[in-house]
Amino acid sequence: MQLKVFYFNELRVCTYVLWDETKECIIVDPGCESASEQQRLQEFIANNQLKPVMVVNTHAHFDHVLGNLFVVKTYSVPSAVHEGDTQLLARVAQQSAMFGFAVAQPPMPSRLLTEEEPVRFGHSQLQVLHTPGHSPGGICLYAAEDKFLLSGDTLFQESIGRTDLSGGNYEQLINSIRHKLMTLPDDVKVFPGHGPATSIGEEKRNNPFIAC
Repeated sequence: MQLKVFYFNELRVCTYVLWDETKECIIVDPGCESASEQQRLQEFIANNQLKPVMVVNTHAHFDHVLGNLFVVKTYSVPSAVHEGDTQLLARVAQQSAMFGFAVAQPPMPSRLLTEEEPVRFGHSQLQVLHTPGHSPGGICLYAAEDKFLLSGDTLFQESIGRTDLSGGNYEQLINSIRHKLMTLPDDVKVFPGHGPATSIGEEKRNNPFIAC
């Protein structure tokens, strides 16, 4: 499995494109807001002859779904989010206005993510880990064979997701991290929703919120 990260919009959301030898790909948290950001994403997909098959959102805060409508329309693909965040997704316009953004309402998901059903594309699959706390339906995507985790806004390098937004819960977030993420092998690389990559081992040692 291969991975490409883009840093999109003013909040520098990490948008990930994942693909394998079949050239099927998924786009995780499309944060592309401007025409130039959309073009960068399109050019990468075209230049690598990739075939998008799904948009996956780690959660439904507005900065992570800014490009949902564009990607869904451009590639005629379904979108997926955890059921716990469908209400957040339905209120994206109101969410974004609070932060000075004007966001077109993204489509509601064609699929609801659960821990029982992995995200599949090509010959690959990602395990869905429900990690509420930053938002009720926050998830992480775990590639056990390739030893990496897309952590959304659950876990960052030496930090954690904020819990002061609607639906946030600090105790729930810490519980999610300790019981769902810190039980993974130390050498699992972590690709977060903002900022640089890290690893499970590094966060066990250095993260002041969850050091163990």
